[in-house]
Amino acid sequence: MKKEKLSCEQARKISIVKALEFLGHLPTRNTEKEAWFLSPLRSETQASFKVSKSLNCWYDHGLGKGGNCIDLVCELQNITIREALAILAQVNTGNFALPKAQQAKVKESGIVIRQVKPIQHPALLAYLKSRKINPVVAQGFCQEVHYTIKEKYGFSIGLKNNSEGWELRNKYFKASSSPKDLRWITNGTQNLIVIEGMFDLLSLVTRFPNLIREADFLILNSIAFAEKTLPYFDTYTTVELYLDQDKAGRKTNSFFLNTTATCIDKSSFYKAEKDLNAWLMKTH
Repeated sequence: MKKEKLSCEQARKISIVKALEFLGHLPTRNTEKEAWFLSPLRSETQASFKVSKSLNCWYDHGLGKGGNCIDLVCELQNITIREALAILAQVNTGNFALPKAQQAKVKESGIVIRQVKPIQHPALLAYLKSRKINPVVAQGFCQEVHYTIKEKYGFSIGLKNNSEGWELRNKYFKASSSPKDLRWITNGTQNLIVIEGMFDLLSLVTRFPNLIREADFLILNSIAFAEKTLPYFDTYTTVELYLDQDKAGRKTNSFFLNTTATCIDKSSFYKAEKDLNAWLMKTH
């Protein structure tokens, strides 16, 4: 079947709420005229990302920027307009296939890494505490990363990926330095744990510290890398899935279960929450 090709004019008419749902983001408040989300572009605890349904535009009050549907997908996925149109074509047709890895090709993020050291800054330690993460666990997997973005200075908790890029998180900032990739952590076991992001890893090991010795870990960093993970599964007798409970996470979970017989869904204990960290914050 020939894939639908969208013009920019057509893509701008696609519902931003629908596009966000496709990408795994659900509103915290939804009315006839507008929808409010936890910002998909950064970390926050109170929703300040507004979508006007009548204008079909978005505005992130924390960043002071907004735009149309194409702008959002480009910003969210760090991709070109052409690649964003390929994703929005899936939204437009209702063909909610997994985004291909090539669609997640990362453009230059503009982030320049200046210094990497053990996590010690009080603001980062306070951020970990606010999310119920054991700082010793975080220090075992992550680093304190200092960087500049267009001459602006910042620092975050960083998890390095397989291609030497970084996933970066602090209270106000959520981004990746190029190149974006998944992260494989090996401990010489026959059990692989698959999770979506940095805080899923830290939450799981904070709650179950013995897993450090009992399992290897594969952090997707983006569900767009789902197909790229499959060769890793072949070397393990068991693959345990701890994916998010939003629509995108459930879809990726089903994809893995239907593709590889060794996969096991382990999400039953946090089904009522969005992800592992939301579960940890309620129970720890």
